[in-house]
Amino acid sequence: MNAVNAAEIAPEDLVYPRERLLGTVTLVLALLVWLALIIGTVGVALVLLGIGAIVYLFAHSALIAHVKGNGVELSTEQFPDVYAQFLECCKRLEIDPPEAYILNGNGLLNAFATKFIRDRYVVLTSDIVDAMQGNAEGLRFYIGHELGHLRMKHISKALVRWPVLWLPLLGAAYSRARESTCDRHGLACSGSGNSSALALSVLAAGRARWRTLNVTHYVRQSEHSRGFWMSFHELISGYPWLTKRAARMTNGSAAAPARNPFAYLVAIFVPYGGRLGGGFSFLILVYIVGVLAAIAIPAYQDYTIRAKLNAVVIEAQPARAALAAYYLANHRIPDSLETAGLAPQLADGSPLSLDPKGMSLTVKTKHGELVFVPSETHGQIRWTCTNGEGLKPAQLPASCRAPNR
Repeated sequence: MNAVNAAEIAPEDLVYPRERLLGTVTLVLALLVWLALIIGTVGVALVLLGIGAIVYLFAHSALIAHVKGNGVELSTEQFPDVYAQFLECCKRLEIDPPEAYILNGNGLLNAFATKFIRDRYVVLTSDIVDAMQGNAEGLRFYIGHELGHLRMKHISKALVRWPVLWLPLLGAAYSRARESTCDRHGLACSGSGNSSALALSVLAAGRARWRTLNVTHYVRQSEHSRGFWMSFHELISGYPWLTKRAARMTNGSAAAPARNPFAYLVAIFVPYGGRLGGGFSFLILVYIVGVLAAIAIPAYQDYTIRAKLNAVVIEAQPARAALAAYYLANHRIPDSLETAGLAPQLADGSPLSLDPKGMSLTVKTKHGELVFVPSETHGQIRWTCTNGEGLKPAQLPASCRAPNR
């Protein structure tokens, strides 16, 4: 798609091809996840989803209230020059005009589109509007980009696909594809590939220096993205590199530089962190690893302790047998271990103690106390073991959970 004139861009070319494919994949996966959640939680997921929707509604209402209460609504009476550009973009993209506002960006060069219930909004920060002064085609690029999000219903689509958008590679790729689609909408609205590239360069060079930017040299910088680190960080980000986006504006038919294949092998382990980018993705990865470690490390420790205590259970078997034999022969509990002919410790040095009232036998290990409790059934003594001081129930070996014959 060589971008030189808006009239040359067919409606089907406004959608980046990968968005269609990734949109289908994420939709199918998301529906399967939603179905599994609803069935697996016996409908509880629907209740939680309803609560989440209410929380989102109230949180999003704060943003809309801020925009409408502090921003300036564009109209024929308010900033008519910008409003005329806005209406022209809506006409070119065949979209009913949503509400449009200019909001003080406090130095932030940005614009965004959003939806609240049925109302749609496009918000331009004052900084981006001021930066594009004298470059009407560049301003239309930003307007068209945000209208693209509304035209493609990206907001509602993202909510449906939410359960799978965190997936490594997939979530970020879908986000980048949507941004590429919106760049095409911006290009169609601008009508000039060079002006669109310059508009994007404002995000890199600032609202003054972009005017003297050499677009050709800036586009050449996209070749750097072939490297491992640039490939990796783009794969975990929701936005393509600006240099790539600018290159597509000046020559949409040119193939993008190939990414380093090894970057995919690393990026597949990093969940997508949303629009906050790769850094936030790493925070999510650290969080997940931390949670897994918090679960896995104690579980592994319990496993090793169970294995060691299982040996104690076996080693204490002769002592239990001697106590049982003494009780059955004398019909009373021995006064001490020595009375039953037992040493005060096991072969490994673990101390033994006897309760003369209930004949429970306690083995004091370095992991905690293992307590053997007897019970008489049909003239036989059966033993069960339980945890004593310093030992958790989860650390008991499996042999302790059933009577020892």
